[in-house]
Amino acid sequence: MKSRIAASILVIASLSAPVIALAADADADRSHPKAFVKDSVITTKVKAKLAAEHVQSLGRIHVDTDANGVVWLRGTARTQDAADLAVSLAKGTEGVKDVHSHITIKKDD
Repeated sequence: MKSRIAASILVIASLSAPVIALAADADADRSHPKAFVKDSVITTKVKAKLAAEHVQSLGRIHVDTDANGVVWLRGTARTQDAADLAVSLAKGTEGVKDVHSHITIKKDD
C-alpha cells in the first residue's frame, strides 16, 4: 500500500513539472492566457478610470496594453485638456509602465 502511494506521488510530480515550468514562463509569451489576462486587467482599470471621469469625449478613446505594461491610447477628444486627462489617468493606473498617446483633437462630432 505504501509503495502504491509513493508511486502515485512520483507519477503526479513528474507529470506536473512541465506544467509548472510553463506557468512560470507565461509572461514571456503574449499568446499565453496568463499574459493576456494581465494585460486585460490593466486595460480594464484604465477604461474604468476614464469612465469614472464622466467626460463625454473620453468615451471615444480606445485603450490597449502590451506585454510590457505600456498603454496605448488612440481615438479622439474634444479638447487638449480631455486628451491630457486621459494620459494622466492612464499613467496613474497600477501596473502601467508607460503611456503612448495617439489621441487627436476633434471639436465637432
